[in-house]
Parts: sequence; C-alpha cells; structure tokens
Amino acid sequence: MQNLLISFYGDDFTGSTDAMEALHRFGLRTILFLEVPSEERLQEFQDVQCVGIAGTARAKKKEEIEKELKPVWRLFQKLHPQIVHYKICSTFDSSLEIGSIGFVSDLAREYFSGTFPVLVATPDLGRFTVFGDHFAKFQDSVYRLDRHPVMSKHPVTPMHEASLARHLQQQTNQTIGNVTVLDMEYEEEASLSSLQEDDITIFDALENKHMHYFANYLLTQSERPQFVIGSSGVEFALAEQWRHTTELVASEELQPQSTEQILVISGSVSAVTEQQLEEAEASGFHMIQVPPKLFLENNIPTDFLDDVLHVLNQNSKVVLYSARGVNDISIQQTKDVLLNNGIASDDIGIHIGKKLGEWTKYLMDNSNTNRLVVSGGDTSGFVTSQLSIYGLEVLTSIAPGAPLCHAYSEDERFNGIEVALKSGQLGGQYFFENVFLAGK
Repeated sequence: MQNLLISFYGDDFTGSTDAMEALHRFGLRTILFLEVPSEERLQEFQDVQCVGIAGTARAKKKEEIEKELKPVWRLFQKLHPQIVHYKICSTFDSSLEIGSIGFVSDLAREYFSGTFPVLVATPDLGRFTVFGDHFAKFQDSVYRLDRHPVMSKHPVTPMHEASLARHLQQQTNQTIGNVTVLDMEYEEEASLSSLQEDDITIFDALENKHMHYFANYLLTQSERPQFVIGSSGVEFALAEQWRHTTELVASEELQPQSTEQILVISGSVSAVTEQQLEEAEASGFHMIQVPPKLFLENNIPTDFLDDVLHVLNQNSKVVLYSARGVNDISIQQTKDVLLNNGIASDDIGIHIGKKLGEWTKYLMDNSNTNRLVVSGGDTSGFVTSQLSIYGLEVLTSIAPGAPLCHAYSEDERFNGIEVALKSGQLGGQYFFENVFLAGK
C-alpha cells in the first residue's frame, strides 16, 4: 500500500466503525479489518487510503491487551502511514485493570517515539474537553463526565473523574500535559512544541476550530508515523484537512439493498439503547428477551432459537436482547446466575458476548436474513467473529458513528451481508427502524 494516510486500531468494534465512517464521509476509501490481515489479504485492497483494525482491548486486561496489540503495532510499523491512531471511545472509559489506556501508551513506547497527542473530544458527537476536563452530551444536556447519567454508572468502567489527565495518570507513570483552548487562542502553532514537552499531551476541543488546530499540529510534525490516542474526532479532524490536500480514491459502488427482514442483537444496557428498544417496539419490531438462565447453556439452545426464527419469519423485524437498560432487573438476575455457577465477575461481559455471538450465527445460518444490527461494542466483536467476517466497508451513514456496512467474510453465507454495529451510546432514537429502511 503506497502513501497510506492513517492506520487505526479501535479498542472496540463499534468504535472502529465510527472511525471508518468519519473517513468515508470525507471521501477517503477505508477498509476496516476485524483481525490483523495477512499480506495476501492486504493485496485485495491496494487502492485504499486508510486501514483500520477493530479490536476488543477496551474489555480486556493488560496481558490480553498486550497479546492483541503487539501484532497490530508491528503491522502498522510495516505499513508506515502518516498517522497511527489508537482509537478509543469519546467518553474515555477505561480503568487500571480493564481497557487501560495508560498501559496501551506504555506499550506503544516500544514501537513509536515522540510526544503522544491525545484528542478525546468530538464536538459533532457532543463530546467536549475544556481545560482538561471532559464533557459529554446526553439527550438535550451536556454533563461533566463524572456526573454523566450513563458513563458515571458504566457497569465495567464507571467514570468517577472528569479530568482526563488525572484519570490517565492512575494508569501510567508517563508525564501528561494539556494544550488548552486558551493555548490555542494565544499561541502560534509553530510554538506549540514548547507546550507539549510531556510524554503525553491532552488537547482540548470545544469547537471545530480547535479540531482544525489539532489536525494542523499533527500534520506538521516530523515524526513518522505519528502515534495518536483519541476518539473518532482524530479522523474527523484529519479527514477535513486531507480532503483539501489529497487526491481522493473513489470507493467501489457499494449501495444498500432494499430488505424485508432484519435481525437486531442487543447486548447493550445503556440508557440510549433502552430508548432505542422502546422506539423499535413502537415501530413494529418483535421484542424477545434472553432468559438469564439460558446463558448457562453449554450447547446451542435450539428450541429457544427456533422459536426466534419462527417469529422472524412471521414478523420480519426482530430484536433479541439481553436487557432493557440499566434498571432492568434481569441484569442482576443474569449476574447472580453466572456468579453462582463459577463465572468470574470480570468475565461476565465476555461470557454473554460469546453466547450472543454463537446464537447469532445459528439464527443467520437458518434464515435468509441479509441485514443484521448488533448493539454493544463487546457483543459486536463476538458476533462478527462467529460470522467469519474479516472486513467492513461503509455502505451508507445511518447516524453519526454507526454506519451500515458491507461485510467481507470467508464464509459464503455471510460474504456481502449488510451489518450495522453500534455502541450503546450512539445511533439516535429511531436507529433500528432507520437501518431497516435503508435502501428503500
């Protein structure tokens, strides 16, 4: 691949499609791999300008993160793009033990040098950083991260600290600085080097002009590749600049096809997903909840899933979900069932994701459904793995950060199916119905 602009690794699957969509929106052809691709696989996509790899580091412990990331960093060194981006969620959810961004920055030191810029804000998605404190929009209000109705109560990585530097400093011994909105207002870009003498530098962003400032900073650095940590705001900022300076490569003419049947798999328990499930039911989706005890089944629960298939054939729009938001009593019931049967607390999310992945494959294998939606970053990773999907390319945008994609799979049944992967926080109120209507 010649003149590659950016290689990114997403620490969860839905966040990875978010980054891919941001680049696609500005006309940059992007392929998102769901595992580290071989040389032969890369040869199939010689004309792409941006390469992503979707991962699951956000849900993993340090040893697992290291095992997953080292082959990625080696590949990115070989591809030698302008930018290497460790893509995180725009709510910075991480902890010392799970999805540690600090540990990732330490690991990256073995492969990349220089200051590591950090940009978490994405103003277009309602994410803002001011004087190092991070804020996120929920419904019609903007909350400081430690008071956010969803992120402050996240079941795995609750955010109790709004200061990005303070939160990150708990995870690494590297020095951390901050380029503030005032620095951007009163300092010349050429003198920014004096502001970022730390190992890691967090950049504020409240408006799009701050995003442009960040992109200009990145593109004037001599370090190649430049290692960056941040949300899809990194892609938004860079793509806006690149479209004025780079010859665009036209994507293949991929368009969504009209469909009469759709399957939604939801492993998310966020308040946003809860609202989306309510609207889906109002739009005619048939709702089926997984009984908590079913997650203990060692074998495929064919009787239950055959009932789901019958409903899918009769109703054409079906949601199979684990819970209806953070207050659903089934969340605690499921935890109790799994804990009482030897599943460690830290492994519950992975266990549920694996089960949903296996069941999705059974449902897809035994139906003609060609359009699939998966809600929940961790769940998305397990589902796509079961379907042998190795790559995704954007078909059309449904909502910011949650596109409908063309799937590339080693399994003929799933090669070319249309998939939308969304995190719990994104998609908009009518997301599931909007995905169903795409192409009509």
